[in-house]
Amino acid sequence: VLFQLRNPSCPPCIGSWIPWFGAAFQFGKAPLEFIEQARSKHGPVFTVFALGKRFTFVTEEEGTEAFFKSKDLNFEQAVQQAVENAVSVPAEAFYQNHANLYSMMKGKMGPSNLHMFTGTLCKELHEHMGHLGTEGTGDLNDLVRHVMYPAVVNTLFGKGICPTSHSEIKEFEEHFQKYDEDFEYASQMPECFLRNWSKSKKWLLKLFEKVVSDAERTNPSETTSKTLLQHLLDNLQGKHLAPNYGLLMLWASQANAVPIAFWTLAFILSYPSIYKKIMEDLASVFGKAGKDNMEVSEEDLKKLPFIKWCTLEAIRLRSPGAITKKVVNPIRIQNFTVPAGDMLMLSPYWLHRNPKYFPDPEMFKPDRWKEANLEKNAFLDSFVAFGGGKHQCPGRWFAIMEIQLLVVLFLHKYEFVLLDAVPKESPLHLVGTQQPMAPFRVQYKCRE
Repeated sequence: VLFQLRNPSCPPCIGSWIPWFGAAFQFGKAPLEFIEQARSKHGPVFTVFALGKRFTFVTEEEGTEAFFKSKDLNFEQAVQQAVENAVSVPAEAFYQNHANLYSMMKGKMGPSNLHMFTGTLCKELHEHMGHLGTEGTGDLNDLVRHVMYPAVVNTLFGKGICPTSHSEIKEFEEHFQKYDEDFEYASQMPECFLRNWSKSKKWLLKLFEKVVSDAERTNPSETTSKTLLQHLLDNLQGKHLAPNYGLLMLWASQANAVPIAFWTLAFILSYPSIYKKIMEDLASVFGKAGKDNMEVSEEDLKKLPFIKWCTLEAIRLRSPGAITKKVVNPIRIQNFTVPAGDMLMLSPYWLHRNPKYFPDPEMFKPDRWKEANLEKNAFLDSFVAFGGGKHQCPGRWFAIMEIQLLVVLFLHKYEFVLLDAVPKESPLHLVGTQQPMAPFRVQYKCRE
């Protein structure tokens, strides 16, 4: 049902005859499909009324500059309620801590500090790849997750945070997966509707109480020896919320990087010419494949630009359906006025499919990244996977680095045989990286 009659200067509004709930059912069932249909019917700018809120979508480039630069929009107000629902950080504490913690993360995980993580992360990845054995069969998404979860957690939070026994790791993974799977719904609705999710959240918060007290006990005075979690503790106002922020940091560091690492490998393995080029690049930097526990430095990664292009191309194709800001003063986009109080949703998923900026948008074409000035840390025009303006994802360079590193180690160590076709992305998620819709099984064995 269109509420267009109400105010012709506002974008077309999709709701339903059910008050408050609005279009939540149709929208929640498969957001990406819903948006695709709304786009073809109403054009690139439209509003969805759901759960008592108005979500105005911008799916083409008009409006991107306003989204990132306008003072009429506010990022903190857009995400505060979601953070409160997801990790139980109250509004007051969130507003008090956000700017300080954001600049700490941006500094610690910026390009000039990445070398502080690569050595540890490389060691950790080797250790957890060891658990995969010399050969096996499995869903590539699971294999990536089993290696990346513990390796990245130990790198950012300190060794020994992740449980070490097999059964405990399994329990940790199951709870985190449940937490991650329903994070999007949980960030929008009361916890009582999501009993299993709530159970996993409580389990993870309990784990973080122990993790935080260990990190406080061992917190060194020397800055360079601190983990990211210890830096967080040093900068946090309201120490009782440390486990909550720890969980938020865990989710932010894992939820998108793991599926993107999966997609990057899946795309590479399914294009023989791309796979061949990468193996030649690896041989030129590291020599014969398969040797144990090779060290990969940040300098080595710089000699492998093509792997970075593959990572960014996977990110482009599997970007979030929307990133959000709150409209605090009415704002003009195209010929519409978006009223104060709306959530303005910019869609990387559709912007990245604009043929004007990305010819053959549905194709995996790493070579298009040749044009980007990556040495100067600049992406291609209209690439907004990490946001833009002053609220870009502070961990973006770390995320790209960790995925590159994982791809290098996996492809150098193992030969893969594909048992399935590359799956389609699931239409169920609006926030975060698109997940695969089906398993992608591979056979792997150590190279001779």
